[in-house]
Amino acid sequence: MHESGLTKLSQVIYDYCGLRFNDRLPILRDKISKRVMELGLAHDEYYDFLTSSPMEWDVLIELLTINETYFYREEHQLNECCSTILPKLRGGIRNRPLRIWSAACSSGEEPYTIAMLIQETGQYLPGSIEIIATDINKKVLQKAEKGWYHNNSFAFRRIPETLLKKYFVEENGGYQIKESIKRMVKFNYLNLLNEEDMAEIGEVDIIFCRNVLIYFDQDNTKRVIRSFNKNLALGGYLFLGHAESITDTNLGFQKLRSDKSFYYRKESDQDETIRCISSR
Repeated sequence: MHESGLTKLSQVIYDYCGLRFNDRLPILRDKISKRVMELGLAHDEYYDFLTSSPMEWDVLIELLTINETYFYREEHQLNECCSTILPKLRGGIRNRPLRIWSAACSSGEEPYTIAMLIQETGQYLPGSIEIIATDINKKVLQKAEKGWYHNNSFAFRRIPETLLKKYFVEENGGYQIKESIKRMVKFNYLNLLNEEDMAEIGEVDIIFCRNVLIYFDQDNTKRVIRSFNKNLALGGYLFLGHAESITDTNLGFQKLRSDKSFYYRKESDQDETIRCISSR
């Protein structure tokens, strides 16, 4: 594909899902080369094929996204959520279950881990917590919904043995997560740049969106964070990856620190006033 064709393709990808390849055109070429050959197209024809064949987006997103994840990832954040935040929110008055959103769930390891750790607290009755799990890659969502992982999978590299034995069943050369955990998680397709679909998630109390914003530029990072702010209940919490920061975005979040992690809390108007006064 000539560079002009790659440039057009990189722009339509950016507009669709925020992934930036305009300064990494050789990487983009490598990622699509096999698919172009499968279709029997010349490289310069792929852009036109994509724009005229909406279903091709599912294939392309699978080629472009990185889905490296595992159970119990960034454990200090998970432990902080379950030991500090959940007890705080448990006493709140609401006319709905407490809702946690795994906003880039990949093949399901993160939301299932959250479900297992909630079970471990013993503080929540069935139905009192909802876990929403979304991703832009439909193929990994299918894997997540099945809840089966090969026994040599990278997914198990950090999971405590106690959780593996308690919440999985050995089956067909792998591990099947138990129904009691699967029932706690609802999986859905979602593009984080689609503001209408983001709004349909509704009000949530905690959002996990870890190691996703590193692939966005500043404009799209702010766009996603603004949507998260709208979804979060007042005083709700946002967990990002350790390489990601929104401290200087001025988008209505207060950074909080624990001994081994940090996260963000949605500020109320009163929080913002107090913070401004204290910084004078």
